[in-house]
Amino acid sequence: MRRATRLNDRGRVTWLIVGLGNPGPTYASTRHNVGYLVADVLASRAGGSWKKHKSGRADVVEGRLAGERAVLGRSRSYMNESGGPVSTLLTFFGVEPANLIVIHDELDIDFGMLRVKLGGGDNGHNGLKSIRQSIGTGDFHRIRVGIGRPPGRQSVHDFVLKPYTSVERKDLPTYVEEAADAVESLITVGLQQTQGEFNR
Repeated sequence: MRRATRLNDRGRVTWLIVGLGNPGPTYASTRHNVGYLVADVLASRAGGSWKKHKSGRADVVEGRLAGERAVLGRSRSYMNESGGPVSTLLTFFGVEPANLIVIHDELDIDFGMLRVKLGGGDNGHNGLKSIRQSIGTGDFHRIRVGIGRPPGRQSVHDFVLKPYTSVERKDLPTYVEEAADAVESLITVGLQQTQGEFNR
């Protein structure tokens, strides 16, 4: 039986929102960590600060987003081990996969663009693969934050673990805020309307 948790005695958590990335200062400014950046913006909007979850596997912020009770999560494991912490949080807070939103970097979308979707494959993303394997389904919401493809012959591995260019860094804060807006839209008006506004 899944355990339900209450936020300030106001009822059950309705959403779990997870930003994907790698822990530690070495990776903080890399493209692979854009999910963490968006989660930080959402934490600020929720008026909370990151605290280590009792499982020791993730950091969480409990609060309200767009009027809904929500938990924000960031794995304390590396990207390819994201699934265990996400599964732990889903179980602990009694949230179904249908109410899980995962924010992640996406190579096949240009920098500055977003896509919102429900379900689908992993598209080579190790964080998504780990989550799908751990929770037994891919039917969760994704906020796909475009980072584009590596230039020339640069490897994908090197590209995603490099910081943004100086030009990209100028636009990144606006882009991250827009991704946070997409999360709140998904919570308030649902998938179809959010896709109509942000999947352009």
